[in-house]
Amino acid sequence: MSQNSLSIFFPCFNEEENVQRSVDAALKAAPLVTDDFEIIVINDGSRDKTGQIADTLAAADPRVRVIHHPRNQGYGAALRSGYKGAVKDTVFYSDGDLQFDLTEITKLWPLLKDYDVITGYRIRRMDSFVRKLNSFLWTSLTKLLFRLPVRDVNCAFKLFRREVVAEMIMESAGALIDAEVFARAKKAGARITEVGVHHYPRQFGTQTGANPLVIFRAFAELFQLWWKLR
Repeated sequence: MSQNSLSIFFPCFNEEENVQRSVDAALKAAPLVTDDFEIIVINDGSRDKTGQIADTLAAADPRVRVIHHPRNQGYGAALRSGYKGAVKDTVFYSDGDLQFDLTEITKLWPLLKDYDVITGYRIRRMDSFVRKLNSFLWTSLTKLLFRLPVRDVNCAFKLFRREVVAEMIMESAGALIDAEVFARAKKAGARITEVGVHHYPRQFGTQTGANPLVIFRAFAELFQLWWKLR
């Protein structure tokens, strides 16, 4: 069993049907790679019972804890809270909608001996055509602007050595957060690699990433960040 400890976190916004399933999946996956781990739920101002369910899970298991945002701050803010709130040697995140098999962390974990950032790429993306098209255009643009060495920038299946993200300045509040983290990690000299993982259709809840306001804010942030890091 590895000597590295592990923080797993989930950004959750109105995921009352998924939050317990996500925590259960993490509690099953984490022991496959280490005995020393924590599970963190980032409740990003949910208006349903996500927060209450997460608190109940944390009260029942000391390995689980919750970070609450009093209001919805956006996907980027939720990830920033997870990165900064993690205390273990390594940090892994996936979305709280269970579109990945968390046991596939076993594909990423052995690569920690050679890399600082190991990110998944979706072997076959199980989303609508419109979502896949938006993702392709967004990924192509971010890779071009920041020269990112990854094919699936926004794949929510990422493992970091904690020192990569612990002191990193992160500004993105929305969908740009993944590209920002990659861009800053690359600029700092982090070693980055990718591993193929399986992707599954969302079973419960509603996706929010295709909201026009979310997309507009992401593009505004994108060009601001490019200007700063160029």
